[in-house]
Amino acid sequence: MTALSVNIDHVATVRQARLVGYPDPVEAARLAEEAGAFGITVHLRQDRRHIQDHDVVELRRVVSGRLNLEIASDEPMLAFAERVGPEQVTLVPERPDEVTTEGGLDLVGRGDQVRAAARRLVAAGIRVSVFVDPDLSQIAALDDQDDVTGFELNTDAYTRASGAGATAEFEKIQAAAESGLAAGREAYAGHGLTVANVGLVAALPGVSELNIGHSIVSRAVLIGMRAAVEEMLEAMEDG
Repeated sequence: MTALSVNIDHVATVRQARLVGYPDPVEAARLAEEAGAFGITVHLRQDRRHIQDHDVVELRRVVSGRLNLEIASDEPMLAFAERVGPEQVTLVPERPDEVTTEGGLDLVGRGDQVRAAARRLVAAGIRVSVFVDPDLSQIAALDDQDDVTGFELNTDAYTRASGAGATAEFEKIQAAAESGLAAGREAYAGHGLTVANVGLVAALPGVSELNIGHSIVSRAVLIGMRAAVEEMLEAMEDG
């Protein structure tokens, strides 16, 4: 079965809304793992709008599965990752005025920057993934990224489409996954996935992990973190 990495960013979003000590993202991570999550994902943004440095440090200490740290490939973020040493870093694009990550990395236009960042992280003992759109030109550009182990396909366009449009977007994801897997990379997927649309993506051959956050945290507000994670895992298995 495809593994689930739970992104707990928006637990921290609720906490930061009042600048208090709760809800605790670390406790959310513990509950998610108890419910069957393979790992935990957090995005340490440059503006620190949700996850904070100390959250990542504590998560590194207590997460029993794989801690996947999403960061931009700039100097302060790379230096922080080297110090903390998560199992995996996923390099993502980031703009200060975006509500959430709006697209994948441009490996075609910024390949040199990604290559240098990946080399540093691998030297520190950290495996590297990149967040990319399901565009075959971007997947082909992975051929020049020797230190990148895996790629996470951006499923946002698929989750926003309907009918024939959703079918077309899903076919792009499928083709991109097949291309990257054939080149020997590990394939992941995520962004905008819910229990209603996760099934087809979870069933894609070779896609080993889904990174899902907002929909799980939103559901957890109503039914609790354990139940929300179990609900998502069930939807993935049904797919």
